[in-house]
Amino acid sequence: MIPFLDLQAPYLDLKQPINDAVSRVLTSGWYVLGPEVEAFEAEFADYCGVDHCVGVANGLDALILALRALEVGPGDEVIVPSNTYIATWLAVSTVGATPVPVEPDPTTYNIDPTRIEAAMTSRTKVLLPVHIYGQPADLDPILALAKRYGVRVVEDAAQSHGARFKGQRIGGHGDIVCWSFYPGKNLGGMGDAGAITTHVAKLADRVAMLRNYGSREKYVHEAQGVNSRLDPLQAAVLRVKLQVLDEWTERRRAIAAVYSDALSGTNLVLPYVPKWADPAWHLYVVRSQRRDALQADLKESGIATLIHYPIPPHRQQAYAGHSVAQEVLPLADQLAGEVLSLPMGPHLSPEQAKQVVEAVKRLA
Repeated sequence: MIPFLDLQAPYLDLKQPINDAVSRVLTSGWYVLGPEVEAFEAEFADYCGVDHCVGVANGLDALILALRALEVGPGDEVIVPSNTYIATWLAVSTVGATPVPVEPDPTTYNIDPTRIEAAMTSRTKVLLPVHIYGQPADLDPILALAKRYGVRVVEDAAQSHGARFKGQRIGGHGDIVCWSFYPGKNLGGMGDAGAITTHVAKLADRVAMLRNYGSREKYVHEAQGVNSRLDPLQAAVLRVKLQVLDEWTERRRAIAAVYSDALSGTNLVLPYVPKWADPAWHLYVVRSQRRDALQADLKESGIATLIHYPIPPHRQQAYAGHSVAQEVLPLADQLAGEVLSLPMGPHLSPEQAKQVVEAVKRLA
């Protein structure tokens, strides 16, 4: 059986340095925030080419705290993609604002910048693009719209560690960029973890305050904050993995190239990459009108696949009583019925990639 993603292999590959890093934290006696978290924040900020990084407990909290730092709340609207994981929408709802979905570009599956302006109103406060599947969204027109209308840009980069837009790493194009370090991400911890990156010191400072009970000084609380602090153990693991992130991204790119070359003659719709995008290839997503049958056939052949995502946010029970459930979003619905993610990861061997290709060509 070829797994969709081997989560054990990265640890085995880096076993000694990860064990050493964890031991360093355990013997330090410092188990909340502290030097290990500060070191990761500095190193990840440098990697992304930004001035500030603030570690938080998970990717959803990163989004929520980013919106709170921008004072988004009841009565406000936030433009979100219709094609995304529900966390993007949940963050907006959690702060009391309204998610306003915009359909994707049918070639890249990222939010379509040409549709955003028509969805904006006087209550729009934030544009929230997602770099879906590890491919950068088209940021230039989004940033231009934000500047024209005086709104802010929050990027959901949970799948895009190491991706580049026009040669610049994702991490500092918008006002705040939000990250998840869930174990399955390109830069993944050994549990939940997250962060925000930004060039704006005041925003970083506010997120840092909100993540720590609304406190900058012990027992002094200036806002109703939360407990959402990056764990030093996770920070230590992430510091080790950050050192090999670019190498592992290149492995992903090599697998994507094999897939794209070998599957170009099939009935599948393959990923489209604009010239200005350098994806991180978190996922390799194909489309098939017989997706469910293809997935079942591949499983029978020993190839594990996943669907990202089978139910779009506006179809989820979580939004059943929300006006957004009445939205007509045909592209999101179509993608949910056709997308299939093939095995992808830095430890997928060339032999395994060849087996995937042969099985897909036979069955597609």
